[in-house]
Amino acid sequence: METAATKLDWECEQIAALPWRKSADGEVRILLVTSRTNAKWMLPKGWPIKGKSDAETALVEAFEEAGIDGQVSNVPIGSYFYLKLYDDGRAVPSQAVVYPIRVTSVAKKWDEKKQRSRRWMRPKKAAEMAFEPDLKRFLADLDETALSFDTSASSDLRRK
Repeated sequence: METAATKLDWECEQIAALPWRKSADGEVRILLVTSRTNAKWMLPKGWPIKGKSDAETALVEAFEEAGIDGQVSNVPIGSYFYLKLYDDGRAVPSQAVVYPIRVTSVAKKWDEKKQRSRRWMRPKKAAEMAFEPDLKRFLADLDETALSFDTSASSDLRRK
């Protein structure tokens, strides 16, 4: 028999984007955004979108929350766990599956610009700034060579 806790675990899997680029000095930079409600640093993430792959969903979330576009890997780079906080006070254990996005453009205006801040930072700094403990671990352990994904395993998707 499936328990309520088991059912909630399955209902709370989100898709996260890991926007990255190389700076002028050749170093990898990660883009974090603040949450809309409490200004805590995080990766752009959201619920799966019907009719879109998880990689496409990651790209949509990255544009809506951070105003970036780019090439997304069809293969996730990993995942992290966090507590999804609901307006009614519930905190549900959740998982975010992370898709790397090689950023090719950064918009000056985007859907949630007035609700969020964004900041480029080195992965170790991103790990320090991230709010969720397991996201901190994920970023601290990030193997930057894994970001240079094979373009045959990616899609150059754009907002539609």
